Amino acid sequence: MEVQGKVKMIGETQTFGSNGFRKRELVVTTEEQYPQHILVEFVQDKTDLLNSYSVGQNVKVSINLRGREWVNPQGETKYFNSIQGWRIEAVQDAASGSVPPVPPADAFEPASSLNEDDHDDLPF
Repeated sequence: MEVQGKVKMIGETQTFGSNGFRKRELVVTTEEQYPQHILVEFVQDKTDLLNSYSVGQNVKVSINLRGREWVNPQGETKYFNSIQGWRIEAVQDAASGSVPPVPPADAFEPASSLNEDDHDDLPF
């Protein structure tokens, strides 16, 4: 699965426990009618993937949905979901030239040998 949008926030790498579990959070704001702020977690060696990105940059993030079950001290079962990133890449802005510009109309030569009596074999 993928999430695409603009980087809103890149957190610092956090380390937990004696085994050195590492986590870093990224928030991507989608660009749609109702923008969503999606929190994506990068863990262990994937935390370093965020080093070359900055706030405001357009990105595409490859993600996995993760779910887990937890039984609290009262014996109630709870379920938690997380979005885990495993790849991130920069995406060019639509306004920055990913679509080639249209040449001005005066760059085209006018048609000079039109004959209205020629047979038109176009099906429409």
